[in-house]
Amino acid sequence: MLATGAGLAAAELVVGLVQGSSSPVVPVGQVFIDRVPRSLKNWAVETFGTNDKAVLVFGALIVVFGVGIAVGVLAMRGARSTAYALTGVVGMLGAFAVLTRPEPTLDKLLPTIVGTCVSIAVLWYLAPRPASTPAPATSDGGTAVVPPIVAQPMVVPAAQPMGVDRRRFVGGAIGIGSAAVLVGGIGRMLQQRFEVSSERSSIALPPVESPVGALPADSTLPVDGLTPFVIANNDFYRIDTALVVPQVSKESWSLKIGGMVDTPMEITFDDLLARPQVERYITLSCVSNPVGGPYIGNALWQGVLLKDILDEAGVQSGATQVVSRSVDGWTAGTPTEVIMDGRDAMLAIAMNGEPLPAQHGYPVRMVVPGLYGYVSATKWLSEIELTRWEDYDAYWIPRGWSKLGPIKTMARIDTPRKRDLVGEIAVGGVAWAVHSGVSKVQVRVDSGEWVDAELGGVPSSDTWVQWVARVSPEPGKHTIEARAFDADGVPQTEEYAPVAPNGAQGYPRISVNVKPA
Repeated sequence: MLATGAGLAAAELVVGLVQGSSSPVVPVGQVFIDRVPRSLKNWAVETFGTNDKAVLVFGALIVVFGVGIAVGVLAMRGARSTAYALTGVVGMLGAFAVLTRPEPTLDKLLPTIVGTCVSIAVLWYLAPRPASTPAPATSDGGTAVVPPIVAQPMVVPAAQPMGVDRRRFVGGAIGIGSAAVLVGGIGRMLQQRFEVSSERSSIALPPVESPVGALPADSTLPVDGLTPFVIANNDFYRIDTALVVPQVSKESWSLKIGGMVDTPMEITFDDLLARPQVERYITLSCVSNPVGGPYIGNALWQGVLLKDILDEAGVQSGATQVVSRSVDGWTAGTPTEVIMDGRDAMLAIAMNGEPLPAQHGYPVRMVVPGLYGYVSATKWLSEIELTRWEDYDAYWIPRGWSKLGPIKTMARIDTPRKRDLVGEIAVGGVAWAVHSGVSKVQVRVDSGEWVDAELGGVPSSDTWVQWVARVSPEPGKHTIEARAFDADGVPQTEEYAPVAPNGAQGYPRISVNVKPA
């Protein structure tokens, strides 16, 4: 355990010294995420929610330390060479994981190499040595010559005992453990140099040429327990495959646009700031959001219309798919016609009036109204390639998800949260039919008659809407359901479906107990 901890601490120090490198646990965890079956991914999100990455890191550390314990047992039992070899194998697995990530370099391999070498050195220092057996001495202080024994039966010698200098071991363990804590802490502090928080705070957002204007006065209904119309940045859901949030400086960032275009382009962050800016309220949703789930949010986004940039590049005939890539290698495939149909698909640089938070894609991300994030909302955007729909499958498609990902019409019940109630009940929540718009929300009690809900105001069809309905059930236990209708009057589907492969469906429902007044 000491050798493993010292190796990880040394790796953290290297990460703090070498920009762009990462702890060995991170690339191994990313490989695990990339290879995990869809069913296990769904289980992790449903069980741990947005804490799934922390659970994965914790689990990876348990495995690493478990291997370290096994190595230590081998070393204590005299199999030092095997212990060194096993440590080297673990290091090679970490190096292999690094090599599978985008743009592998020696800098990115350094933490794994240094950590492995330090672990082997600590093993060598702390592991016991074979105990030496002194030769018999003569009376005059010389070494006695022992005559050979002839014609005796062969005797198998006992295993040579391992000598453990307890004082040396305890002293070394305390010293190495203390040094590991200190080195790891210094490494963590040094890593803060590469974070983009200070850079974000220094950015002056350019003025918006196409402002969204004020929200309707009734966008927020006066009902306790409703989800806010605009979700604060820190409360906005985060679902992605990045085990560690990428820290991408605007100075080094650029966006390459290529593939089936007439004029390949490369855009810098300053180029984006100089282009006409728009701002729009847009609701984003994750395909992993269950019925009534939390993985959806509405925010004010600012950026540059993607259609304008693609028009400048010149989309060639037959380019039916826009493949967007993140700096960590994640990809999304978006129908070209969706981006070019006039909706406010954008390269976003700001969220709710401030530069994008790192966890939400700083410095630049994609936002496309009406599509689930896995086919549109690429964070930490680095490349756009125009290609044909049949020529490329983005990240989640080979893993069993649908290639098209339109957001389904849904309602969610946010209130009441108490289940024991008296008298009239205000049932409320949010509903969405992104890029179509919600025309109506209805509520029913115990499969009875549907009751129309009051709808809040919205700035466009690209956002969710608050709603509230008031019902007065008789005393007793009841089940309350809700449903939403899109702009064409089509209701959401009652038949239940899980999140895979193209989003959950079904009526949200709650159970309440109405007590006599």
